[in-house]
Amino acid sequence: MINPTSSSDRVLRPDGVVFHNKTPAPDGAGADRFSPENTAALKAALASQPEIRPEVVARARLLAADPTYPSPAVLRQVGKVILNSPDPADQAD
Repeated sequence: MINPTSSSDRVLRPDGVVFHNKTPAPDGAGADRFSPENTAALKAALASQPEIRPEVVARARLLAADPTYPSPAVLRQVGKVILNSPDPADQAD
């Protein structure tokens, strides 16, 4: 299953999807503090989104049916990341 919170910036998007410019994070002390007001706004924004996005499902189906996706270059990069990552079995508890 695809994680709904994962970044989708690396895939092509269908026409008609509106993107908003990201605002930079505030600088200085307190920038990462919890705010109940912000939590309510985030929950409201999440609730307004559909649980299943048909355009994303359609895109996933197209990619799954494409025998050239992902490209060999992407597969090599993923392979390098896997090979260079630590083996959890080698780490002590």
